[in-house]
Amino acid sequence: MLPRDYSDINCSVARTLEVLGDRWTLLIIRNALLGVTRFDDHLRLLDLARNVLADRLTRLTEDGILERVAYQERPPRHEYRVTDKGRDLWPVIAAMVDWGDRYYAPSGPPRLLVHRQCGGVLEQHLSCQACRTTITAADITTRPGPGASKTTRPAAQWLDGEVAQSRFAAPQPALAG
Repeated sequence: MLPRDYSDINCSVARTLEVLGDRWTLLIIRNALLGVTRFDDHLRLLDLARNVLADRLTRLTEDGILERVAYQERPPRHEYRVTDKGRDLWPVIAAMVDWGDRYYAPSGPPRLLVHRQCGGVLEQHLSCQACRTTITAADITTRPGPGASKTTRPAAQWLDGEVAQSRFAAPQPALAG
């Protein structure tokens, strides 16, 4: 069982979950990336409790994903603007939209991500930095990075070995029965 706090786990996914690991946080980030900046607008669009929204906005601000900026002095009012760190979450949100559209939108995507300049619908893909080939899960492996510790290196070696050979490989044909 995973602990409630992932700070002792040397894994980028686990540490990202510390910040983004609940649905309201991701929906607030989605809205912020689409231009929603004000508390009441987030509240209206998401229909969540005020205290939950206040908590998530505070956490996103503390983590440097949003920036709290005053836009009115009397009464004091603030908006929440996306920072560079927040904008770097755009590919994560776009990948979630793509995946959700593919598997949970039986009537088709509820919204399309469209290139503002030419009107084309976005395509999601990952490519190799060196050769620019489009990559799938079957094409990848891992290796220890500069932040790997003694405890993460064996896991990375295990992933590169037997797991890479079995789980990430191309699907096997079903047994005849």
